[in-house]
Order: sequence, then structure tokens, then C-alpha cells
Amino acid sequence: MQWDHDIVIVGGGMVGAALAARLGDADISVGLVERGSAPTPPSGDYDLRISSLNARSLAFVEASGTVLPEDRCCPFRHIDVANQDGSGHSLFSAHDSGMDDFGIFIENRTLQYALWQRLENLPSVTCYTQCAPLSTMAASTGRMLELDNGKTLSARLIVGADGAHSTLRELAGIGVSSHDYHQRAMIINVETELPQQDISWQYFTPTGPIAMLPLSGQRASLVWYDSDEATKAREQLSNDALKMAIETAFPERLGKLTRVVARASFPIKRQHAKRYIGKRLALIGDAAHVVHPLAGQGLNIGLHDADTLAELIINGRDPGDYISLHKFECQRRLANQAMIAATDSFHHLFTGSKPLRQLGDLSLHLAERVPLAKRMMMQQANGLNPFKMR
Repeated sequence: MQWDHDIVIVGGGMVGAALAARLGDADISVGLVERGSAPTPPSGDYDLRISSLNARSLAFVEASGTVLPEDRCCPFRHIDVANQDGSGHSLFSAHDSGMDDFGIFIENRTLQYALWQRLENLPSVTCYTQCAPLSTMAASTGRMLELDNGKTLSARLIVGADGAHSTLRELAGIGVSSHDYHQRAMIINVETELPQQDISWQYFTPTGPIAMLPLSGQRASLVWYDSDEATKAREQLSNDALKMAIETAFPERLGKLTRVVARASFPIKRQHAKRYIGKRLALIGDAAHVVHPLAGQGLNIGLHDADTLAELIINGRDPGDYISLHKFECQRRLANQAMIAATDSFHHLFTGSKPLRQLGDLSLHLAERVPLAKRMMMQQANGLNPFKMR
């Protein structure tokens, strides 16, 4: 049978577009289905949605020929984790972990736009915008996808990268397990008196972490975790009142703020698909898993999904072959389950009862005093093999 594409990817966000770019760069026929329109160039103030790209994620994006604009990327070389009262502290440096830097912070819209710019120059990639799946049906050697614009696409493999509320996952009958942490994260973009930094820090408090993610120039993205009630109350504050609340609650190292640029909040939940694959179908990114954002690994593990799947497709004969999909699920489910368990443990250790918080303090002390453990932890967090000899 003649298929429309080798691969159809549902979801043109960062993970879906990155997979499309990598496969298109390898001259594999790809159809990318996106509910919205093609992204527009980023301009003006930084967007609230900021993500970190670690070493493996950056390598994957760059392997597709995608070029990221340097003026919208902020490299970071240090990560500082501490308890607010100073009872536990650990500083991780890229140099000590055998790396030049840990990665970059970048706006989601900047990354997505750069990826779509690359897609425009890949003849084997076709983008279908402003349409969404209505139904899907598997055949012996491929799968059909009916869209709400009246078009039907066929491919040897269909990939769901359409987010936490994945339509494709639902159409495939794949369930999820979920957990509500009953917390909200408030994201606040600010301008600071201090110049650009190369360190990201996070302080744990009994009500949740507070964190600073550096951006280019004298800007930063602040993350303030707290209860639903406390966060919603802060959302009602004026910019000046919120600025004062930040300078009171955050450590002095943040420095004075010149202004609050923008703010928003979202609930913290965990979600995991009960399986990542079906017949001629695979799930990646938030369609497969949503982790607690305190470690900043959500996008990274989604890109690692895409990286693993891309390598199996590029090096295999049949992209929808069950053996290849089974390998993908085994590799990624194990890694993602470990990340879910780690972030869940951090949450409970540092926001739980006093004995748990004391155990969290001890873990920071131990991490700070065992250099080899710190090195292995950061290499693992960056998607690298900590056991590889250099």
C-alpha cells in the first residue's frame, strides 16, 4: 500500500516539531498535524513559558540543523539548591561535572519558532495546520488518521505529541494515572538590577520551592510554589505589591527588582500514560507523561523520548514495527518513571513533615560532600551516561 507519509506526528509543539525536524533532516517523509497555526517570530518582552534544555536535548535539537537565536538563549553553568533556613545546601557546577555548561534557558515560543523555521526548509516534511484528529484506525502495515478538516492521512507510524490532554491518546484508548499535588506554581517575569547570571537557584520552603531561572540581559523568570489559596491571593496583587512580596520572600541574592513584567500560575499535577505504544502508534512528551516541574525536566524528558524514537526510526527498516516500538517503550518508560519518582520524592521530602524535611536537609549535605555523586547526578540529569569513561 502507498502511504501518505512514513510518519505522521500529531502536535506541532516543541517535542513534536523537534521529532519532525530530526526525521526530516534524515529525509524521512513526515506529516505534522497541528491544531493551531504556524508559530510567529518572538518579539518584545520575554514570554512567561520558559524551559531549560540540557546537554542531550540541545544536541538533539542541533542534530536536525535547527539554529537557536543566541540573543534569546541564556546558558547556565551552576545550579544551587538549598533550604530557605540554610540547614541544607548543595552547589552543582558544570565544570565539576565534566561539562562546559548545563544547558540553556529559552522561551518555549522561541524554540518552537526556530524548529518550524527549520521545517520550512525540509522537503520531506509537510505541515497540516488548523486541524485535529477525529478518529484513527490501525491496519496491518500502517495506520489511518481522520482529521476534522475532512482529510485522511495514512502512515506506517503515528506519533502523539499533542500534550497532556492528548486527543490521539484518547482515540487510541490509552488511559492515564494521575495525582494532584494541591499546589500552584506562580511564574513571574521580572527585570532586575543585577546583570545576566549563569546560575539557577532553588530554595525549598515548607510550602514549596522558590526558584530563579536566569534570562538574557537583566531579566529573570521566578517560580513561586505555594498552596492554591495563597497563590490565587498573590495573583490579585498589583505589580508594585507583588514586587514587594517577592523581595520579602525571596533571598537577598535575587537583588532589587526594577519591575514585574508579567505573571501567571498553573496547578501542579503528575500524570503518566498506562502505556506509550499501540499498534503502529507511539506517545511522546506530555502525551505520555507530566512530571512535577520543580526539577525543570518536563521538556527535557519529552525531547529524550523524541531522540530515542528518532534513532530507532532512522536506523530501522519499519518505523512502526512492534519490536522497535517495544524497545522505545522499555527504554523511555524506565527513565521517565525514575524521573517521576525522583521529583515526587523531592516534593515530599522538602514540603512534608519536619522529619521528612530533616531527611531532605541530610540529602543536600551528603550531595555536597560527595563530589563523585554530584557529578553522576548532574550527568544523569543532563541525559548523559554517568558511567561512560572519558
